[in-house]
Amino acid sequence: MDLMSSGEFARASGLSRKALRLYDELGLLPPAQVDPASLYRFYDPAQLEQARLVAWLRRLGMPLATIRAVSTLPAAQAAAELAGYWAGVEAETAARRELAGFLIGYLSGKDAVVTETQGGLAIRCAVRSDIGLEREDNEDAAYGGARLLAVADGMGGHAAGEAASAAVIDALRPLDTQVPAGELLNALDHAVRRANGTLRDMAVADPALAGMGTTLTALLWSGSQLGLVHVGDSRAYLVREGEVFQITHDHTVVQSLLDEGKITPEEAISHPQRMLLMQALSSEPAPRGFKPDLQLREAVLGDRYLLSSDGLHRVVPAEEIRRVLLTVADPDQAAADLIALAMDGGGPDNITCIVADVVAG
Repeated sequence: MDLMSSGEFARASGLSRKALRLYDELGLLPPAQVDPASLYRFYDPAQLEQARLVAWLRRLGMPLATIRAVSTLPAAQAAAELAGYWAGVEAETAARRELAGFLIGYLSGKDAVVTETQGGLAIRCAVRSDIGLEREDNEDAAYGGARLLAVADGMGGHAAGEAASAAVIDALRPLDTQVPAGELLNALDHAVRRANGTLRDMAVADPALAGMGTTLTALLWSGSQLGLVHVGDSRAYLVREGEVFQITHDHTVVQSLLDEGKITPEEAISHPQRMLLMQALSSEPAPRGFKPDLQLREAVLGDRYLLSSDGLHRVVPAEEIRRVLLTVADPDQAAADLIALAMDGGGPDNITCIVADVVAG
């Protein structure tokens, strides 16, 4: 049998001598013979086909462990395994391409102009906000885009509250682009934490803004998936099949007392601490364990969502909110009616409502 030296075999197979040593150690391509004195490796020319297959599979990026399994299979079975591996590579590449496109837009701070529908669905929304009857300024901020809906209720004094809510909405605006469905919650979580850092930076630059903060409730849409992020006591409601559900949990002292059974819902209405928040975005250092509420939800044709600041639910009974959401078909009219109800209830605070319907694209 005429054997080939490792150098000859490397040139003929397209593998380096270093690669041949590695593949020998891994049991992928052991030499036909090793000289006991010099330890030189010698290969059988019949091994060239196996060596070239290993080289080709490595060029595809296949892990060595997978190559070990595939290269020992009969040709037909190896072909099937390779087809399955490559399908996985293409799926992962598509997902990474989508994520890269999102990150480029997000990091550049550009809002994408979106006209296409999302998996056969589209969102038709209306945004309404009113200063109310007792406030001098509107510290609420809202955004209603093709993929992003958000409501923020600022606090900390007139200028500070307005600055806080506006800054947080601005931090989320770059998300109104094509976010991969699998990255919705990561994108929201990152944007909220980045917004919280922005508030701290603003307060350092302008001490007059110290102590400012804001609530935030936002929905981010991709395909039929909806990501929800929530901090504070603004709210999100879902209307589905004739029922209205509150899908956020208030981060307030009163809500915690209700959860613990220490007060009744009737007592909560007039509780002296009903406006005291336990969690919000703030210019103060985030408390240990700060974690916004995050949910991933499935959008269904015919769904309706309401995002609102507490200027609505503080004075408008739940049954009245439910009535409007179920009976007023036009989103803009529904938002206007909800604000009118808050004004009828005294309008002690700013009121902001976004009513969004999931419709056919």
